[in-house]
Amino acid sequence: MAEQQTPPPVTLGTLQQMKARGEKITCLTCYDASFTRVLEAAGIDMFIVGDSLGMVLKGHETTVPVTMADMLYHAANVARVGRHALRVVDMPYMSYANPEQALGNAARLVAEGGADMVKLEGGQDKADIVRHLVSHDIPVCGHIGLLPQSIEELGGYHVQGRDEAGARTLLADAQALEAAGATLLVMECIPAELAALITASVGMPTIGIGAGPDCDGQVLVLYDMLGITPGKVPKFVRNFLQGADSVPAAIRAYVDAVRDGSFPAPEHCF
Repeated sequence: MAEQQTPPPVTLGTLQQMKARGEKITCLTCYDASFTRVLEAAGIDMFIVGDSLGMVLKGHETTVPVTMADMLYHAANVARVGRHALRVVDMPYMSYANPEQALGNAARLVAEGGADMVKLEGGQDKADIVRHLVSHDIPVCGHIGLLPQSIEELGGYHVQGRDEAGARTLLADAQALEAAGATLLVMECIPAELAALITASVGMPTIGIGAGPDCDGQVLVLYDMLGITPGKVPKFVRNFLQGADSVPAAIRAYVDAVRDGSFPAPEHCF
């Protein structure tokens, strides 16, 4: 019997082609080797090694206490066994306060953590940092909308861009990040109509979390979609373990639901 061939690695070019064809990109957060294998077996397209680990793994109230050491450790766990999915790694709080600091830390996430690209929060105010990283051959994923690292400044976990001024700012943020060289964009907790407008206005693929069905792809925190995160469940989360007979089956159900457009449904949108 012929050996089953491993699918080729997902690249930024792969995601760009998927956007062009209208194929949905599937993404989940991932922090360790065991889940890396499970998610890749289900056909996931990309991982975000997220600073959400501070909350779901370490028990912090926010992502702010997460360190570079934390991110390097968990990114390397994923990279050690990952063979297919694109690996995006969060730059933690205050690890990119200026371009030179950002470059040093991003280089470590790539060289030591096995990141395919790094993700940082912010819009027009981070354009110079994005430009600096890209000029040194480090791919960058932007993150706009709700910014967990700025949760104190934002006054809590609230939907962003509901009013006209806020919507204009987020659209300008997305365009500024792309102009600076970002090649992927996460949008969190923004109205579905605004996310659709931004997705149509930029050439880079967009990944939504609480941003409606018209983004090029979707991401959830792994522990949220398995229903094992304590406390209030965000509106945009669906528990895929309900009705599934195993964790791998739940992951496959998520992948199928994103690809066929049944998730997110209207009840998961703002």
